[in-house]
Amino acid sequence: MQSFHQRNHSASGYKQTEVGVIPEDWDVFAATQVCELVVDCKNRTPPVVDEGDYAVVRTPNVRNGKFIRDDLRFTDEPSFREWTARAVPQIGDVLITREAPLGEVCLVPSEFRVCLGQRMMLYRPDRTKVASRYLLYSLMSVGVQSNLLRKLGGSTVGHAKVDDIRYLQIPLPPTLAEQRAIAEALGDADALIESLEQLIAKKRAVKQGAMQELLRPKAGWVAAKLGSLGAFLKGSGVKKDDTQSGDIPCIRYGEIYTKHSDYIKTFYSWISPAVAATARRLKVGDVLFAGSGETKEEIGKCVAFVDDVIAYAGGDIVILRPEKACALFLGYYLNTATINRQKASRGQGDAVVHIGSAALANIDLTLPPSVDEQTAIAAVLSDMDAEIAELEAKLVKARQVKQGMMQELLTGRVRLV
Repeated sequence: MQSFHQRNHSASGYKQTEVGVIPEDWDVFAATQVCELVVDCKNRTPPVVDEGDYAVVRTPNVRNGKFIRDDLRFTDEPSFREWTARAVPQIGDVLITREAPLGEVCLVPSEFRVCLGQRMMLYRPDRTKVASRYLLYSLMSVGVQSNLLRKLGGSTVGHAKVDDIRYLQIPLPPTLAEQRAIAEALGDADALIESLEQLIAKKRAVKQGAMQELLRPKAGWVAAKLGSLGAFLKGSGVKKDDTQSGDIPCIRYGEIYTKHSDYIKTFYSWISPAVAATARRLKVGDVLFAGSGETKEEIGKCVAFVDDVIAYAGGDIVILRPEKACALFLGYYLNTATINRQKASRGQGDAVVHIGSAALANIDLTLPPSVDEQTAIAAVLSDMDAEIAELEAKLVKARQVKQGMMQELLTGRVRLV
């Protein structure tokens, strides 16, 4: 465990710099002063091949201090040699984007030989002056990022000139030991975040597999039309301007697409009693379908309303009020690929797609014959959801802690000794 002590920025021993307030014994250097090389790309992207040994790092591959492998592209050996004539990226080098968006950084990955795509630059730290991982974190700090944005008028969509990156100001502690201690502490925070991200991804994959198995029709399940399960109602009476007018919870159709998954866990809109008087009050066990959408593939996404609270549904929501079915089970089942294909085939319109109760009522289902069996299946899946939600909350907290650590450690407010 690192020991540390905290200092007050308002006390003596601190100074104002271009990148903010730092300790008196820290200094600010241009990147060229602490790097052996600062290399620009060739201002065009090399030819792309289907697969190969030479990866092309483009701006989408650099996000939040990490090298992103999604949509990674490759080039051939002659192009690699041409695009690395100025310098072959090596372990410990830091890559930085000049735009789209500006100022994203990552370390050169260890598992690929890479060259720079368009709008990319490279820092090669002078190891006698700056620790590589400290340079990475410092480039992500509020002070350095804010200073870079000021040079470009304050917008991350701006385009940095080569000299903006070459002479970017970097605050440095006086010793490599302190730099490495800072980098180690932040690296530990990153390792926790990464482990939580991996665990969440694993749990989501397990849940997806469980859904495919548990919701797949089995011997003894019965065929039914969706309309046979209960009555359909319509949401009504909530305009966009009404959604923060009071403290009564409300569901809007757009939130079904963007905020909710399978069942309502929390609320994002709140209406006044006057607005509620013209809206549709929900009942525990209702299933809500988005009646409008942008594509047929997403039309009719649904969520179950399972908590005994007073809440309302806005317009463009179709409500199924089941009589003999588990709403939570329906929330999962009615979002499966088989049911979604039926909803898509019944959607009407092009620019805006609509689906109504008549179309939804004719959707073919194959269900467990008893509500108890439906409830048991839903309980397994909701327990998985609860576990994932708990891990996601831990991930949010871990990211917040890391942000706080960066602000403390990269400004010298907290010193590691």
